[in-house]
Amino acid sequence: MNYPANFNQETDELLSQTGTLLEKVIEAWTELQSKQPLVQCITNSVASNYAANVLLACGASPAMIDNPFEARTFAEICGALSINVGTPTSEQMQAMSIAAQTVTEKNTPWVLDPVGYGPFLQWRSEKVDELLSFNPTIIRGNASEISILAGNQVQSKGVDSTLESHEVYQQAESLLAYAECIAISGESDFILSRPLNGVIKINGGSFLQPKITATGCALGALIAAYSAVSPPTIATVAAHVHFAVAGKLAYKKAQSVGSFNVAFLDYLYEMNSELLIKNADIEFITDDRQ
Repeated sequence: MNYPANFNQETDELLSQTGTLLEKVIEAWTELQSKQPLVQCITNSVASNYAANVLLACGASPAMIDNPFEARTFAEICGALSINVGTPTSEQMQAMSIAAQTVTEKNTPWVLDPVGYGPFLQWRSEKVDELLSFNPTIIRGNASEISILAGNQVQSKGVDSTLESHEVYQQAESLLAYAECIAISGESDFILSRPLNGVIKINGGSFLQPKITATGCALGALIAAYSAVSPPTIATVAAHVHFAVAGKLAYKKAQSVGSFNVAFLDYLYEMNSELLIKNADIEFITDDRQ
């Protein structure tokens, strides 16, 4: 991938220090505000408006270009691509394949969110399998989606997870054959990093976030935005920390769903280095992977 010169990959030993990783998160946030990258989002009809608003609040520039007649030309100029298969149409699936192939050819980072992946939604699941052949930079999803994608038999509940994120991250290691990072959303978020050969746990947020439609989908789009200005591991961690800190602060201000949603968007927009330093909660998980 093509990144700014000051985002060269550090050594595994250096990045495995939590303080250093937080510094890189803050650098990524600063770059996001400065560069305001153009992010092509091919996402579901439920999430489109919310994801666009989240990207705008966080400093990126969203473009919801999701038809096959424009997918290639736009994918050639975007800084990153986010693909979410939540409510796929035939034309949208064509656009996803075209865009994924294009960004792969151009070495542009992209994120795959396999919403609803599983045996009960066979058509979309087969299309997701095809998209994996283009090697997404980052795969993110809830625990059930990631577990099934990794080849495990899981009883799903529509597009909602029946598993907790901490139950799945060890199962997801096989997916690193397709992507540099795997992100699993939950009460705590777990990020598997191929470059670090380790697992990063992000704590924070609020139990109200899953009560708001499309927060997970918007998170995938935000990961894509960060990946336009930073390497995959830093981008994935930065997006999750941005969300976790905003959710944590929003809940202190508002404890009901409607007012929490407004406060959450406000804190996504009002994020700064001081809030990140004070509230970020990052852990490295190493022993459990032996």
